[in-house]
Amino acid sequence: MDTSKKSSWHSLSSDALLSVLDTDLKQGLSENEAEQRLAQYGQNRLTPPRGKSAFKLLLSQFNQPLVYILLLSGSITAFLQEWVDSSVIFGVVLVNAFIGFFQEINALRAIDALSRVLNVSCTVLRDEQRRIIPANELVPGDMVILQSGDKIPADLRLLQCRELQIDESALTGESVPVEKQPQLLDASATLADRINMAYSSTLVTFGSGLGVVVETGDLTEIGLINRMIANATDLDTPLTQKMSQFSQLLLWLIIDFAVITFAVGVWRGESMLNMFMASVALAVGAIPEGLPAALTITLAIGVSRMAKRNAIIRKLPAVETLGGTTVICSDKTGTLTQNQMTVQAVYAGGEYFTVSGSGYNPDGEFHLNSKVINVNTYPTLLESLKSGLLCNDARLYSESSKWCIEGDPTEAALLVVAQKAGLHHARISDDHPRLDAIPFESQHQFMVTLNHNLKQKQRYIYLKGSLESLLDRCDSAFDAQMQPIPINKQALLEQVAGMANQGLRVLAFARCDHFDNVVQHDEVRSGLTFLGLQAMIDPPRPEAAISIAACYRAGIQVKMITGDHPITALAIARQLGMKDADRVISGAELQTLNANQYKQLLNECAVYARIAPAQKLQLVEALQANGHVVAMTGDGVNDAPALRQADIGIAMGLGGTEVAKEAAAMILTDDNFASIEAAVEEGRGVFDNLVKFIAWTLPTNLGEGLLIMAAVFANVALPITPVQILWINMTTAVLLGLMLAFEPKEPGLMDRQPRNPNQPILTKHLVFRVCLVGLLLLTSAFGLFEWELSHGESLAKARTVAVNVFVCCELFYLFNCRSLRYSMFKVGLFSNLWVIFGVFSMILLQALFTYWPPMQTLFGSEAIGIDEWLLIFAAGLIVYCTVGLEKLLFRKFG
Repeated sequence: MDTSKKSSWHSLSSDALLSVLDTDLKQGLSENEAEQRLAQYGQNRLTPPRGKSAFKLLLSQFNQPLVYILLLSGSITAFLQEWVDSSVIFGVVLVNAFIGFFQEINALRAIDALSRVLNVSCTVLRDEQRRIIPANELVPGDMVILQSGDKIPADLRLLQCRELQIDESALTGESVPVEKQPQLLDASATLADRINMAYSSTLVTFGSGLGVVVETGDLTEIGLINRMIANATDLDTPLTQKMSQFSQLLLWLIIDFAVITFAVGVWRGESMLNMFMASVALAVGAIPEGLPAALTITLAIGVSRMAKRNAIIRKLPAVETLGGTTVICSDKTGTLTQNQMTVQAVYAGGEYFTVSGSGYNPDGEFHLNSKVINVNTYPTLLESLKSGLLCNDARLYSESSKWCIEGDPTEAALLVVAQKAGLHHARISDDHPRLDAIPFESQHQFMVTLNHNLKQKQRYIYLKGSLESLLDRCDSAFDAQMQPIPINKQALLEQVAGMANQGLRVLAFARCDHFDNVVQHDEVRSGLTFLGLQAMIDPPRPEAAISIAACYRAGIQVKMITGDHPITALAIARQLGMKDADRVISGAELQTLNANQYKQLLNECAVYARIAPAQKLQLVEALQANGHVVAMTGDGVNDAPALRQADIGIAMGLGGTEVAKEAAAMILTDDNFASIEAAVEEGRGVFDNLVKFIAWTLPTNLGEGLLIMAAVFANVALPITPVQILWINMTTAVLLGLMLAFEPKEPGLMDRQPRNPNQPILTKHLVFRVCLVGLLLLTSAFGLFEWELSHGESLAKARTVAVNVFVCCELFYLFNCRSLRYSMFKVGLFSNLWVIFGVFSMILLQALFTYWPPMQTLFGSEAIGIDEWLLIFAAGLIVYCTVGLEKLLFRKFG
């Protein structure tokens, strides 16, 4: 078998195709030949790529600088025989490792889901006999017989079609089933335009056909997608990248300070053991032990909040990634639109009527010249709507207070608009029983029904189809009062052109009298009377336009990437108020662009139609190369590679395939673009709270490290011991710092521009604040420590004062950190009751640390008096006032 021409199966003639595949149209393959080809080409299934073993995946979770710091911290605390603290730290490391491990395992399930797509049976022709075989036994050259409801088992070139329609939405994004024809196509035809091909994983919705297998397994179009998923870079999120950079910097700073402290002490004549313990104290103080737990808990709270807004997060870092999104690439059908075809305009009797309402809910009104009308006074309008109801095989029904359809969405839209006019399907059908019908045939482009009007005792033929197919068959039209008049074909063509330019799909209707109980094609070739036009579209979601406007205010670009028709895509984009929607770029045009044109196009165009799966992936990669943080929505198998490549992939929960859901980091439970905008807002709030925690915790670590260095350089006793440092870090992180994770979103969050992806977690301004507070902690703790010693107090009491200085200053500074820009009164003193709870809990715990004998024994603390507490309180108040003044100055002059 010669496969050299496999790249253009759609452009080969039938004879050439059968010759290349060495098969016979009537006999199919022989069983012996099929067995030989199965051995040659392998089974028709997708091969999962070889990846890391589970053990290597688990080990890779520990290969992070922040984890190094935690392991070092745990080892040091174990060396100090502080088993409880050591266990907690090692526990955090293990929990984080297992979370990351399971995230990666879940991400790889996308390929497994694709492998399951092909687990179906099919009907083939072998040795002139029909046989049902497992799809994985198909080989190139097999003749496959297709019927309505079949899942296409491999890539087929269609040789015979009878009213064959295939739902290719999962592969191409086309919103309606595609009518297939076996005709020869040009080699340049794009995937969505290859009407003589049927692709693996798509679904036959109507008709029948015969196709020859041209590709199986990994060589199918879905196999190509499988390889793209496997090769797509599983990117670190902006948060994980920034945390990695931050952790590396912190790791080297801790090592450098510890080495300097050790070296200076030894140089001054101190014993190496004492200096080693001082270096250990410095390292323990500088390590933010609570940061990983705070990171995980803050993200988990964000997950919970997003779930309430119809967004399910599958990967924790995706919460923060949303907040940094600069571009949202959205599918059209079902996300920006309602995925429910809706008649919006009717042209009948020379009048143009508009129809309100959307979707399958039959509530709406008819308007003429912007005024509501009574449809009963427009008989031609009613007859046009009735023809759409009778010449129809769909069904509209209500279930659990929700309107549902059965059948073709286009025909369902005709039932809905008829019911808006008071024409109920059951009643009208009973009054007009169907006697005969000619089903829709693609070569004729119309459907015919013969109905008996019981009240008028008259038989009518109703036709529904394209205007081109009906126009030459009509020699008259009805005026507004159902009187026959000469037909104005040019006016009708102009009406259709105007509707099509609005992205509307137009159907024409006609009727004629009949006197028999059957109808033949010859009887509808001429003599028809034109009834009217009905124009429909899958309308945009009203909330999507509001959300897109909110995204623009937030500095986020929105791009529509769809497999649908360019005119339809552009019309929807304009209705949604999308920027840069003055043109649409097709997949065919993208193929002709060079790198510079491609880059320029990304900045100038927001609407992309007839886009192939590989092109979606290329668009995402190109946007990322331009420095964007990309959120990508999708629901089909074709979207999976782009979903995985994007910084955050967003799958549709209602209409999405399992492959898309497994590849995505987030799933929308309502398939609504508005939920993406809500999730972005939540993501920004989560990142705000993370930065607040980091800005709160680092001054303590800095202050503790500087305090140890100052004591070594001053050749005095350590003001706080390593175990006391661990007490400060662990208790305050849990009872004070973590309370910031519950902070509500600040006003104006969606009026900000997106964060620069290259901007570090801590800006220069926040670095200044961290240093300022760290120095205040150093000065306060060291000063009061020396003050106590100079007044004859014991070393234990002086250290207790120093510990309480750190805790009190952190407590006051916590209120400064509830907003990094405004005062706590601006955000509301009681808007986060968790902070109040944490403060009182910390005060109680610190009282136990200071006065309870078992704690005094464990931590070397000692009771202090009211004078010491007043000094400690004054130190905390100074920190609060100083930072408050700094924020005020920054708001005015920063």
